[in-house]
This record gives sequence, structure tokens and C-alpha cells, in this order.
Amino acid sequence: MTETETKLDIAAPSPAARPASKKASQKSTRRRSRELALQGLYEWLLSGERATVIGAHVREREGFERCDPAHFEMLLHGCIDEAATIDKALARHVDRKTSQLSPVEHGVLMIGAYELMHCLDIPYRVVINEAVELAKIFGGTDGHKYVNGVIDKAAADLRPAEVEAARAARR
Repeated sequence: MTETETKLDIAAPSPAARPASKKASQKSTRRRSRELALQGLYEWLLSGERATVIGAHVREREGFERCDPAHFEMLLHGCIDEAATIDKALARHVDRKTSQLSPVEHGVLMIGAYELMHCLDIPYRVVINEAVELAKIFGGTDGHKYVNGVIDKAAADLRPAEVEAARAARR
């Protein structure tokens, strides 16, 4: 067996070789909340339905019990209620109107910006990482790179002291 074949076997084990629930059980309740909030925001961006109706749809989904319901509610309702403010905060860092972004990337950016604005207990680097992970799971091929750049720049605006302290520590 060549070195390349070994790498391929290690990188892509058969589905039967992988434990079915290991990855799901390792996922944090907050990440699950972000995933569900993104799904709700996606629905809202496409339909314009009320947050309470969308929230009810999402709560009926299988696996909702594995999320942090308070964080989910805060993200979904907060992003919808503050959409104009969030889009304004993002506008400086996107290359087109937010209404022209894909609904997935727009929703991910909304969640990231909302957490930067309101969830000060979550370090800005964690906010960026979580946004990138959401974009990798649900977004287009390179959408995570775009999300990373936008949220990183938004963090410098929304949490300047925290970002500057982190940059100074790296010097």
C-alpha cells in the first residue's frame, strides 16, 4: 500500500467504522443552538414570517432538546428584532448589500454580529470560530472564508478593546 492510499484510508473511514453518535455527542449545546437559530433565520430571510412562528417550527425539529434553549431564543429573536442594526454593523465589512448575500452567509453573519454585540461572555475569537464552523456546515464551498473575514473586521469595530488586547498579546 502506498503512502497516499494510507492517508486516504485514514482520512475517510467507512461509515460503519465511525461511531454514529460520537460527533453529535461532542457538539456543545450552544453550537446546536446556533445551528437551529441559523435554520430559523434562513426561514425568516426567505419567508419574512414572524419570529414566534419560526421559533415554534424549529422547536418541533428532532434534536432540539440537545440545544441551549435560552441561547437559541436569544439568537433567533435578537437577530430578527435587531436585523437593521446588525446589517448596519455588517455593512462596512461586506462587499455588497446584505440583502444580496446568500441567506446562509447572511444568517451566519447576523448570529456572529449579534453575539459580538450582546454576548460579552463569549470571547470574540470563539464567536469567529463558531461562525466559521456554521458556514462550513451549512454554507457554500468558500463561504466560511468570507464569513471569517467579515466577522473578524466586525469584531474590531464592536469589541475594539478585546481585539486590541489580543493583538498586543501576540506581539
